[in-house]
Amino acid sequence: MVLMVAMVLLGVLGGLAFPQATGILSGPFYAMSVTALLAVGLYGSTHGIDLGHLRSDARTVVLAVTVGVLLKAVLITAVLLAVFQNPAYLVLGIAVAQIDPLSVAALGESSRLSRRGQALLLAWASFDDPVTTLLTIYVAAFAMRFQDGAATVHQALGDPAMFTIDLVGNLAVAAVAIVLYRLTGRFAPRRQFPVGCAILAVVFAVGVWQTWVLAVALVGLKVRPRLPGRPAAVQGVLDKAVNVAFLLAAVLLGVVLSAGVSPVPGIVLGVTAFLAHALVSLPLTRSHTRADRVLLALAQQNGITAITLALLLEPFFSGTVAVVAPAILVINLLYLLSNAVFAARTRRRAGVAVR
Repeated sequence: MVLMVAMVLLGVLGGLAFPQATGILSGPFYAMSVTALLAVGLYGSTHGIDLGHLRSDARTVVLAVTVGVLLKAVLITAVLLAVFQNPAYLVLGIAVAQIDPLSVAALGESSRLSRRGQALLLAWASFDDPVTTLLTIYVAAFAMRFQDGAATVHQALGDPAMFTIDLVGNLAVAAVAIVLYRLTGRFAPRRQFPVGCAILAVVFAVGVWQTWVLAVALVGLKVRPRLPGRPAAVQGVLDKAVNVAFLLAAVLLGVVLSAGVSPVPGIVLGVTAFLAHALVSLPLTRSHTRADRVLLALAQQNGITAITLALLLEPFFSGTVAVVAPAILVINLLYLLSNAVFAARTRRRAGVAVR
C-alpha cells in the first residue's frame, strides 16, 4: 500500500505542476488505455489460480461473485444514496465492491488463513473483479439516465439492453480461445508457445476494443502459454506487467486526483464497503473454521481494479476519483488495522492456553 500511495502522490504532484495533464480524460484513447490496464490486472489474477483448490469451493465462489457482489453493491449504494442523495453514487458502490487479487496473492505464505481459506479468497478475489467490472459498466449507463449526456455514456460504456449480448460475446470469445489453445497441444512445444501467445493477444485486443474483460479473465484459467525449458518465465513476465499496470494506474489516479478530493464521501464509502463485505462474507463461509470465517470477513482490500474503474468512470461522473481514491485508502487501512487486532487477540488467547 505504501508504494500505491507514493505513486498516487507522484501523480498528484505531476497534475499540480502540469494542470493541462487532466485533459487526458477527454482524449480519444483514454478509455481504451484504462481498459487495457484493467485487462492486464484481471488476466494476472486468474492466471495464478490453482484449479484444484478452486473446485473444492466452487459453489461458494459462484455465490460470492454473483449474489455476494450484488449484495455488497446494493448495501453500499443504499447507504451512499441515503446519506448523500446523489444518483451518481449508484456506481460507486460497485466500483469498490471487489477484493483486490494482487493484494491477496501478495500475502502468500504470510496469510493466517488455512490452505483452503487462502484458495477460496484468491478465487473469490479473482472472479469478482470481472463481474464487478461488468456491473459497473451497465449500472453506469443506467445512472446516466438521471444526468445529462446519457447518449454519450451509452455510446462509450454500452447500453444496458446490450448486457446479454455482451455477456454472450465474452463467453464466446473465451470459449473459442480455450478450444483453440487446447488444439495447440498437438503442435511441437516450440510452436505451441508462440501460437498460444498469439491466441492470447487476440483475446486481449478484442477484450480491450469491446470492453469484454470477462473474456480476458476467463482465458486466464486455461490459456497459459509456457516457454519450453523455462516454465516460470511467463509468470515472471506477467508479474512485471501487472506491477507496471498497477503503477501506471496509480500515477494516472494521482493526476486526476490533483483536481480535488472529496474526503467525507470517500470515508463513508470506504467504511461502508468494508462493513458490507463482512456482512456478506459470514453467511457464505459457514463451512469454514471460525478463524477462517473471521479472516475472510476482514479481507476486503482494493487495488488496481477499483483504481481503473474509477478512472474509467471519471469522464462521465466527474468527481468519481475524488471519492474513490480516499475510499481505497480507508478500506486498506481498515484491513490492516482489523487484521492486526485479530492477530493480537489470537496471540493473547494462545498465550493464555499455554499457561
